[in-house]
Amino acid sequence: MPNAPRLPLLTTARLRLEIGQAQHAARMRDYLERNREHLAPWEPLRPQGFDSLAGCQARLEQATLAFEQGRALRWVVLTPDRQRLIGVCNFDNLIRGPFQACHLGYALDQQCQGKGLMSEALQAALAYAFEQQGLNRVMANYLPENQRSAALLRRLGFEREGYARRYLKINGQWRDHILTAKLAPES
Repeated sequence: MPNAPRLPLLTTARLRLEIGQAQHAARMRDYLERNREHLAPWEPLRPQGFDSLAGCQARLEQATLAFEQGRALRWVVLTPDRQRLIGVCNFDNLIRGPFQACHLGYALDQQCQGKGLMSEALQAALAYAFEQQGLNRVMANYLPENQRSAALLRRLGFEREGYARRYLKINGQWRDHILTAKLAPES
């Protein structure tokens, strides 16, 4: 794509966030393999080959394309030296026009939990979404028993907006979700 926008880079005190690209495929595969059991209760069932190198590469190429087309911001969360991929935060279903909103999803390596890393990553990614992308609303939904996500979203300023029955099929079962949203700071 000759006029493709330059891919953004976000850095924090302990992290580096990059839009997913094919070059991240091996690190993504390693992350998924390390966290297969940890992530299973919180995610949809994955098709065969999802965590293969080819599967990761294809999804990461789609992440780059989605950014270039203005449809999504799919960040990979890396250690500052870029050696290890430790999480993802995805701003999907990006809708422009009068809505200016999206859905947020995220996951963190089980070995990195409890250190404030996802909070740090999301603070940077949310600032980019609001300030650089001009979004007005970011929606994030979580399973009622996922107290870690509930606490994280509260700390980040998300407010509960509702309860959706049978909202998503998670780990093979239709599951209820708590609906939350964060609005852009008013200027």
